[in-house]
Amino acid sequence: MNRVKNILTLNRQMKLLIVEAFIFLAFARVIKCLPFSKTSKYLGERNKESSITNYEANLDTLKNISSAIHVASKYAPWETMCLVRAIASMKMLQRRGIESTLYLGTSRNHLKELTAHAWLRSGKYYVTGADERHLFTITCTFAKRFG
Repeated sequence: MNRVKNILTLNRQMKLLIVEAFIFLAFARVIKCLPFSKTSKYLGERNKESSITNYEANLDTLKNISSAIHVASKYAPWETMCLVRAIASMKMLQRRGIESTLYLGTSRNHLKELTAHAWLRSGKYYVTGADERHLFTITCTFAKRFG
């Protein structure tokens, strides 16, 4: 109940951003269910990266989208792991004409099992998946570039 109260105290702009995040998380979850050859068509230019400069003007938007994705992920009744969050965030940034790069990486856990992770960067700001990205070797990138 406290989480609902916390959301109700947010300003109108953030509430709308959370609703948008929820919609894009649902979209991303559906996309993730497709074969990767079809999913990758939605992700941008393969093995390319967006610029790391000129992101400061969008920093508030990047932080707000990151927060909205985080909050909406807590309430989604479906799986919202790293790839779903990264795709949803990328689509939200794309709507605003903000460049981003989605990273896919792999690693081995303590049991020597292969694990994967996805994260999203815009400029020098990591929108999703930043905490664990250093544990993974980048295997593929997808860039959304404009202009």
